[in-house]
This record gives sequence, structure tokens and C-alpha cells, in this order.
Amino acid sequence: MYSEFLDEFESYPDDYHYDRGLAVPEESSGIAYSIPDEVKKYILYFRDIIRDGSAYEIPVLYTEFGRLTELYYMNQSWPELNDLYSNKLIEEGEDETFLILYQELFYRHIYAQVPGGPTLGQRFESYYNYCKFFNFILSAETPIKLELPNQWLWEIIDEFIYQFQAFSQFRSKLQKKAESELEMLRDNTKIWNVHSVLNVLHCVIDKSNINQQLEVYTSGGDPDTVAGEFGRHSLYKMLGYFSLVGLLRLHSLLGDYYQALKVLENIELNKKSMYSRVAACQITTYYYVGFAYMMMRRYADAIRTFSNILVYIQRTRTMFQSRTYQNDQINKQTEQMYTLLAICLVLHPQRIDEAIQSTLREKALAEKIARMARGDINEFSNCFTYACPKFLSPVPPSSDAAPADYHKEPLQQQLKVFLDEVQQQMQISVMRSYLKLYTTMPVEKAAAFTGMSNQDFCNSLLCFKHKMMNVVWTKGTSGLSGDFQSDSEVDFYIDKQMIHIADTKVAQRYGDFFIRQIHKLEEVSRGLAKVKI
Repeated sequence: MYSEFLDEFESYPDDYHYDRGLAVPEESSGIAYSIPDEVKKYILYFRDIIRDGSAYEIPVLYTEFGRLTELYYMNQSWPELNDLYSNKLIEEGEDETFLILYQELFYRHIYAQVPGGPTLGQRFESYYNYCKFFNFILSAETPIKLELPNQWLWEIIDEFIYQFQAFSQFRSKLQKKAESELEMLRDNTKIWNVHSVLNVLHCVIDKSNINQQLEVYTSGGDPDTVAGEFGRHSLYKMLGYFSLVGLLRLHSLLGDYYQALKVLENIELNKKSMYSRVAACQITTYYYVGFAYMMMRRYADAIRTFSNILVYIQRTRTMFQSRTYQNDQINKQTEQMYTLLAICLVLHPQRIDEAIQSTLREKALAEKIARMARGDINEFSNCFTYACPKFLSPVPPSSDAAPADYHKEPLQQQLKVFLDEVQQQMQISVMRSYLKLYTTMPVEKAAAFTGMSNQDFCNSLLCFKHKMMNVVWTKGTSGLSGDFQSDSEVDFYIDKQMIHIADTKVAQRYGDFFIRQIHKLEEVSRGLAKVKI
């Protein structure tokens, strides 16, 4: 598999540089680009740290990039490599590792914060830079001597998937594109190709032996016994783990939810582990796992997944209050998960953590939940469109396709599948509301309430039973495993044209609520005690 990626990478010229004249013309003044002294010192420091392999200095280096961005480059790009050469900050034959890592941060910043986003040329160049990075670490005969913080490694994989997603959508918007851009896209079909992205992720996973390590780790053994030479190296091990999460995300974007959960079969989501120390990675994992469960009609598992991560976010919310584009993404994903949880609770009502339930009532979701409960299909559509991932088509539009915005088609297809399920569930919510009012009820009377014939109503009751029976995870590492369970608040059986109803709703436990309020009061008291008047 890696040889396919390697062959493809080697087909790109080493001295490739996109002709920016096809995108945004640049003026050449002959004057060196002005770089603030503090940024110059940082770039020299960056170069020296990477060249010397000072592992303990790299986390500081990574954090400092964000600080300097806020000071000097909030709305413009960092200096390009040509600018660094013209300011004599780097020389010909400079360490390749430094150049690759600097450009990774350079292009990531353009995607995140530069108004207008990247040009077509910058999208191409960023892809080539990722090719260089993965070729550098995967083609080595022995593990490379490079230590990067887990946060940086996660954001490399996360950004790699994001840029593929952004390019796929950009490529599908054929309107408002110059003919030169369309020609470039037609001539470079391998750039940001879905097979290339999948190959890279699988190559990293295979190189690190991460699945074998996770399997041994879960069973209580020592992962190093199966890690191999590369897997014992932190860089490869964590890139392998993050690539599994990248595959989860990629398969979800393509609409393959079974495969999305399948790639995580060796990761035990319901237990903390040494691999789950990057908060953004955890939140992304739970978002896509929960969404996959919802689309597979495993609502109980989706509700459990969303509830678990939202409780975690509530307890660690101070970590995500600083204004960075990573934290902005986390906060948006949190709002999306609250919306998805609300959808699941409307379709499959059940008791959840009181803190999460309270937050749902406090947010603007209360009205949306009420409208969805009344069967408002437009509200379901709006909530799904807001909270779902940005779905992708694995193939670009045909070269002779008429100009149109084809990027919306994958969303429309997934929305149709979801709304078809909602339509089937609508009659169930009406029946549930009647059944909760009685302990016994004649079939004829219930059918009259709903305006159905006796036979149609009995068929609807069978549909009720079927829809409320879900595969629910109980144990094991694979998220696909589980047992059939009925989690409905109302259960019933029919005996001689009489419906016998049992309320299975569990009584609320007030002890947890009072304990939580006591903890909140103590937290407020400690905060007040620190206030100096």
C-alpha cells in the first residue's frame, strides 16, 4: 500500500512551484519582505531547535507560534520561504525537516485565519508539503530522530483531513471559477485524491503497528512487545493513533458509518487510556462516533456517547475559553453535539445526566426540541444541516459537467436518508403519547384516536416495537458489538384486542442532583473567598 503512495509522490517534481499568475498575480518590487525582529528571532530559534533535536523546547516553540500569530499575523500570512531566504534567515541546503514543519504551520494558518482563504496554488503547495512530510517519516529505514508534542501531531493529521475536505468542496464548486482554474483542476486529478489520503493514513497505521499495540494494551499486556522498531517511537505511535481517528472522520464524511466505527475496534472509548491525552482528539472522536451511531439508528449508543463527552467538556470548559481557531472549532463542535443529542432524545426518549439535561433546557434548544417533538420536519432538517459534518463526494464532478455547486449533493443525500427515518418515527411519537396515558386500552379505541383502522394500528404497533429495539453496546472494545435491547419509556403487549401498557421509566435519582448542587456551591464559595474587597 505504501509503495502506491510513494510512486504517486515521486511523480511530483521536487522543484514544483505553482504559477501564481493563474490565481493571484504577485508584484515583484525587489525589496526584501519586512519581518519584525521578534519574528526573525523566533524563526532562527525554530530552525535551531529542530536542527538540534531539542525535544523539551519544541512544545514552547509550538505555543509561541500562536502568540506571535496574534501579535503580527492575525489577518495575513506568515513570511513565505522566499521571504526567509531574502532576509537571510535561512540558506540554501537548509535542514529539510525545518522547512517542512514551518510550511505546515504556514499553510495551516492561511486556511484558518487569512481572509479569503488559500489560493488554488497554495492548496496545491500545501498538499505537496504533506507529501514531503509523510514521505520523510515513512520512507526512512530507521525511525527518524524527531520528537513533536502530541498536540502538534494530532493537529497535523486533523489539518490533513480538513484540507482534503476543503479542497474536495472547493473542487465541486464549479461556478465562479476562471477557465484557467478549471483547466488546472482537470489536469491535476491526483492532487488531494481520496485514494492518496486513505493510503497515507493506512501507511502510518501499518508503520506504527498501532492496532496490534492497542489490542495488547486493552488486554493488559505491554504494547512494546508488538510495537516493532517504529511503533516504540513516540512520533510513529501517536501519529498511528491519530490516523485511526482521521480514518473515522474520513469514512464519516464519505457516509460509510460502519467502516468509520470498524477502524476504531481496538480503541476502548468508554475507558481512559494513555492514548487519550489530547482533548481536541477526544472530542472529535466522540463527535464522529456519536454521529455514526445516530445514522445507524443506534440512538441509545449515540445518546451515551454524546452525554459522556459533553459531561467531560462541562468539567474542563476552562481549557477551551481562550480564543484560538482550535478552541473555536471545539466550541462549535460542542454546540453541534448538543443539537445532535437533542435530535436523538426526540427520536428515542430516555433519561440522561441531569447536568446535560439542564444545559439543554437553558440553551435555545428547548424550543427546537418542542418543535421536533410536534413533528416539524423543517426543524429536523435545520438541526441536522447545522450539526452534521460537511459530507464529501469521493470523486470530483465530471470534466464536462455544467457549472453548478455540486458540493451540496452529498449533504442532500444524507439528509434524505435521515428524514426518511424521521418520517417513519413521526407516527410513533403520537402513539407513545397516547399509550403513556393508560395502563390498559382496547385496540379499537386507540385506533380511533389516531384515525386508523384496527389492522393498520396493529401494524403501527409492530413498527413501534421494531423501532424501539436497538443494538446497544454492553461490553468489549468494538463499538459495533452489542445486544438487542428495548430502551423505550413505554412497553406493551396485546392480548385479545386489549393493549396492556407498562411504564418502564426509571424514577429520577435526586441524590446526584443535590450532590452536584453542593459541589457548585462549594466552587462558588471558593471563588468568593479569593475576591479581595
